[in-house]
Parts: sequence; structure tokens; C-alpha cells
Amino acid sequence: MAVLALDTSAAVAVSLVDEDGARLASRSSDERRRHAESLAPLITEVLDEAGIERADLTAVVAGTGPAPFTGLRVGLVTARTLALSLGIPVLGVPSLDALAVQAVSDLGLRAGAEILATSDARRKEVYWARYRVVAHEGPHGVPVVERTAGPDVDRAGFVAQAQLPLADAADTPLPVVVGEGAMLYPEFLPVADDAPLVPDATVLARLALVRREAGEELPTEPLYLRRPDVHEPGVATGSGAGSGTGTAAAGGAAAGGAA
Repeated sequence: MAVLALDTSAAVAVSLVDEDGARLASRSSDERRRHAESLAPLITEVLDEAGIERADLTAVVAGTGPAPFTGLRVGLVTARTLALSLGIPVLGVPSLDALAVQAVSDLGLRAGAEILATSDARRKEVYWARYRVVAHEGPHGVPVVERTAGPDVDRAGFVAQAQLPLADAADTPLPVVVGEGAMLYPEFLPVADDAPLVPDATVLARLALVRREAGEELPTEPLYLRRPDVHEPGVATGSGAGSGTGTAAAGGAAAGGAA
């Protein structure tokens, strides 16, 4: 039995894990304008590599963003369609949650550290969310983080002004900045060395498994945070998500493990 995870919030990432979260196969493509064309072949490749039939899947995990409309929609529609055809659950996880959890493992962050996770929102803006590390390892060895602000979208300079303390605020620790959103605007958001830039679908899958075990709801509503660039007048196309907090001791904001 296996769980398939998809994320199209940035690049296209696909991973297949077993029910304990062990990675069986994974693929990714940096194609940003052809998500639909890239995703299906990657799914086929990971299934073939692991020797898993689609009928053997027990769940499908989808990254819910935040991200621009078109790319994010591809992954969510694919996940929902596949899960429906197989009669299995589809589990949603915010992509920035997975990125923050990945940063804990990749950078060796300890309890109390702060993380500012970002992704490219285009229009000279970034999606962002802020997290606090609760434990370097939690249930099943995956990190535990708590979301303390976001997700939201704004210009990089405004995010830096609100989330990065002034140089003379010595008592306020600087958050570790991760994600390709910040990488695009280093003059405002300095990315940590060796920081993860895009979500890892394996981490996304592990995060979903831990949350499901904890009995959490895992909605697949997309986090667009704003309307798409092109839309029909009078037609609502995006799901909003305001600022909020959540605890991730296997729940709330995030919990997952690096590959």
C-alpha cells in the first residue's frame, strides 16, 4: 500500500511513500508554465519505479498552496480526480507548512527557532507564513512547528518590514528565511544558506500522514489568497485564507519530515 503526494504550488513535485512515510520514489520538474503537461508523466514514473499499481494507493496528498491559480489548480484537480476514481481519500496540506517543516530538518533548527517561509506570488509579491519550531523531532521523528502568522501575500519589502525585526531590536531573534519567494528579493528577505526553496512532496506526504493519525481534518480547499490574473467577471474563483495560528504537535500548523 502506498500514498501519492503532489505539489504544484511552485515547481511540479511528485512522491510516493509507504504508510509509514518511507519514500518509495519521487520526481520533480522545474517547469513553471506547463504544470498540466508535466504532472501526469511524473506520476506514471514514480508508480513504475516503485512497482505500484494505482489500485494499490490508499490516499492522495495535495499541496494546497498558497500559490497562483493556474498551477495550483492543476495539482488539486488531479489529486481529487484520481482519489475519486479509486475511492480513496484526498488529503490537503498547505505547501508553506511543508516548506517550514523541511527547513527544520535541512537546517538543523531547534525548539524556539523562528521560520519565515515564502514562495513566489508573481506581481512582485510573495506568499508568506511564519512559524516557531516546537520540536526538532515529533511523532514518527518528524519536526513539529507552530504557525504564528499568515499565510498571506504582500510585497517583499512590506513582509520584511512586518516580520524581520530592526537591527537594534537585539532581544528579538531573526527568523530563518526560506523559500524561493525570498530568493527573488534578497535585498529585503535574505535567504538562509542551504535553505529549502520549494516544497518537497515527500515531506508533504509525511506531514499529511502525521496529521491524519492525529485525527485532524485535511481540507483540500486551495489557498489562492487573491483572484487569478484572468477571470470571468462576477465569478468567484479563489479561496481566501486569513492570518491565523495553529499548533503542529502532529497538527495545526505543520508537522513533517525531510526526505
